[in-house]
Amino acid sequence: MLDLNVIQDDEVEIILNDLLEIYGYDFTEYSKASIKRRINRLFTIDRFMSFAEFRYRIKNDPGYIPHFIEQITVTVTEMFRDPMFYKALREQVLPTLGTYPFIRIWHAGCSTGEEVYSMAILLKEANLFHKSLLYATDLNPQVLEKARKGIFPLSQMKQYSENYIQSGGTNEFSKYYTANYDKAKFDEGLREKMIFSTHNLVSDHSFNEFQLILCRNVLIYFDKDLQAKVFDLFEQSLDNLGYLALGSKETLRFSSIISRFKKIDREKIWRKIA
Repeated sequence: MLDLNVIQDDEVEIILNDLLEIYGYDFTEYSKASIKRRINRLFTIDRFMSFAEFRYRIKNDPGYIPHFIEQITVTVTEMFRDPMFYKALREQVLPTLGTYPFIRIWHAGCSTGEEVYSMAILLKEANLFHKSLLYATDLNPQVLEKARKGIFPLSQMKQYSENYIQSGGTNEFSKYYTANYDKAKFDEGLREKMIFSTHNLVSDHSFNEFQLILCRNVLIYFDKDLQAKVFDLFEQSLDNLGYLALGSKETLRFSSIISRFKKIDREKIWRKIA
């Protein structure tokens, strides 16, 4: 017996097609289980009484769409997330990038920006910030706006400081932000080399040639065909000998581009070799 308070698979397909046809957001190749779970969560918290009411709101209220996108895209992140990953960047990647006259870095699916600011700090400490440019993109305009501001909960700073130290940081982490009530505002100088922009990994094309691309814990929400499409996009966007950094549960191992990459640091970082 169907639960009338739960969006069914065929209804999820209808919603995704509406989003694509009316607003240009393409979620049709996202992991079906993941997207269905998040749509049902939104249906519940916004207290819709029926699928018909939910669909009507989506189709006829453009003002609702930013909220919809924010709720169904995953925004879990933190500064220096997985400190050993950042330690590998410090020790194995940045020294090589330092030999380049200019460094372009793309954070694909940057969410609220914590990892972009982490990278800026790494570049500062490696004395590479002055010749770097960080492109931070996300499908979700709401989280990009938060990223631009560089303001994060002060309650998170203890954990972020511990992550920073474990990653090899030697400064006082507090030198990079100003505490104001319950918020931590990161130095505006860190934003001087950041460019924030919306970009849809599903439908948008390559827009530059990068020495390092980071896309961590995004691809786990895509199905296999979409993962393959995004890997091709990254391969096209990487400079020869450029680096691709993925999340801890993501790998190039079974992709069609694996022959053109070699593994650095336990599968999280790959280098383009052909």
